[in-house]
Amino acid sequence: MIDHIGFPVSDYARAKAFYSQALAPLGYALIVEVQQNENDALAAGFGPDGVPNFWIGSEGGLEKPLHVAIVAKDRAAVDAFHKAALAAGGRDNGAPGIRAHYHPDYYAAFALDPDGHNIEAVCHTSAKEPAVSTLPPKQSSYT
Repeated sequence: MIDHIGFPVSDYARAKAFYSQALAPLGYALIVEVQQNENDALAAGFGPDGVPNFWIGSEGGLEKPLHVAIVAKDRAAVDAFHKAALAAGGRDNGAPGIRAHYHPDYYAAFALDPDGHNIEAVCHTSAKEPAVSTLPPKQSSYT
């Protein structure tokens, strides 16, 4: 879970459509769109259970791709996120699987959104079946 995170996108409508589809398997939905006045940027807040903790804004100005990890309730949700993100136009940045270099039960998948931000879904609980991959993401923006 994340309290909230926000960042600018280059094409607000495209990004809003991408996140609406890609985050649905994680229980996230578009909750609110805000604009202070007609001259201000639009912002969309997504989240679970009516709490917008993931925001995109139409102010543009992409300078550096962002990495954000969203907690998934189980490994199936991680898998569903990855599939949905690719179907929504995202690019694969790491198939679902164990990333043991973080810890033995770190099961995650990574997708680059249309602006190149590295979006991750992660589950920290163990599962009886073996993981799909032990490879780290192709790109990382961890600092």
